[in-house]
Amino acid sequence: MPLRLAWLAALLLSGAAAALDYRSVGEAAVLYDAPSQKAKPLYAIAAGTPVEAIVALDAWVKVRDMKGDLAWIERRQLADLRMLQVRERAQVRSGAADDAKLVFEAEADVLLEPVELGAPGTVGWVKVRHRGGQQGFVKAVQVWGL
Repeated sequence: MPLRLAWLAALLLSGAAAALDYRSVGEAAVLYDAPSQKAKPLYAIAAGTPVEAIVALDAWVKVRDMKGDLAWIERRQLADLRMLQVRERAQVRSGAADDAKLVFEAEADVLLEPVELGAPGTVGWVKVRHRGGQQGFVKAVQVWGL
């Protein structure tokens, strides 16, 4: 019996270690409550919005948005380009430090493109680019989609 419990624990823990699969919506899309265009439409989502892919089923992907809502989107409407969404308000700085010069502030829901993830000396920070071209570092906790 202890071997069975150890196997079950290992199985459960391995799922927790799996990497999250974030994608962005490639074009404005309608999200549904089931994997079919005949299903109930739930809401529309803007192009560029990051979503977490939960499960894929043929031409459909079940996704979670920043608010935690689950819905289905057609796989063809997802892009490989990864975007980040500002949670509440983000300060984008010239370096990966709280005392670095403020480059700009971004309001909730603003989309930022990650330029560099996990660079040495930037733990807890992400280098991002605004669509206007401004770049800098934002605290990872201030954005969603990592």
